[in-house]
Amino acid sequence: MKIVVIGGTGLIGRPLVEQLRQAGHEVVPASPSTGVDTVTGAGVDAALAGADVVVDVANSPSFEDGPVLEFFERSTGTLVQAEKRAGVGHHVVLSIVGADRMPDFGYMRAKVRQEDIVTSSGVPYSIVRATQFFEFIPALAEGGAAGDTITLSPVLMQPIAAADVSQALAAAALSDPTNAFVELAGPEPVRLADAAKLILASRGDTREIVADESVGYFGGVVTDESLVPGHDPKAVAQLRGATSLGEWIRR
Repeated sequence: MKIVVIGGTGLIGRPLVEQLRQAGHEVVPASPSTGVDTVTGAGVDAALAGADVVVDVANSPSFEDGPVLEFFERSTGTLVQAEKRAGVGHHVVLSIVGADRMPDFGYMRAKVRQEDIVTSSGVPYSIVRATQFFEFIPALAEGGAAGDTITLSPVLMQPIAAADVSQALAAAALSDPTNAFVELAGPEPVRLADAAKLILASRGDTREIVADESVGYFGGVVTDESLVPGHDPKAVAQLRGATSLGEWIRR
């Protein structure tokens, strides 16, 4: 099969491309750096010519409310129209667990809009909603840093290794379209402040981590149901990555 990976040079996309190539498929890593810009449309039709599957793992360069919504609307709209012209039979998109349970987050609203464009496009699809990546927790910690203290929410989450996300997306790309949502999470729940403490300590970071419910998540309100799987009536299945937080830290 010919598979185009939008965002194929990033954290999720790069290993995804490699896995699909090792499985014997023709894989096109598509991103602005390879001459494919889904926002402007540049290079999109050429990249999708003859494609069987498109996997979209691209991310917005800005997390501000207006720009992130514009990115996902324009990028996804461009893709589904190009897929129709090319006869693509399966659109796989990476989204976020709980996206529609956090409407006060501009980024989450944008991801829900992305999902809506895909589900109403007429192109067969599979939507994989994943939890937060282990790899992004240090950045979350830096967002709450002030001097020698880091203040984070103790909200419950079930983070996952990026490598496990790539593996699950590869499996989705090589399967028939589900025209449905699935949830993908790590093997175990953990509180954000506790996860950050373990990861930073493993790196020799001695700053104190203070758990404070009032700081929320990216400044928004969350509950212990917001970031974990099992609370989404749209999801038809729940998948689990194999890598625990402890194992990821040891690696």
